[in-house]
Amino acid sequence: MTTRVAIISIVVENDEAIEKINEYLHKYKQYILGRMGIPYRERKISVISIVLDAPEDKISALSGKLGRLDGVSIKTVYSRKSFDLTE
Repeated sequence: MTTRVAIISIVVENDEAIEKINEYLHKYKQYILGRMGIPYRERKISVISIVLDAPEDKISALSGKLGRLDGVSIKTVYSRKSFDLTE
């Protein structure tokens, strides 16, 4: 199996989505290398960055789930290089 490193950038404009976002991130925690969240209180939004090392189908599944949440915008950027788990 091969994996890729990816960054999922999330902009949350609906505070009600935060609980579901955390639920999804917990489900994929084995793939998450790091997470940074910045609440931008003056604009009433939050910005979250997630760095993953995971199979492409797992990254795509998480991105899709997050992107379907109301008031949540996401973009995913993949590394060009893939990694074999035996490396």
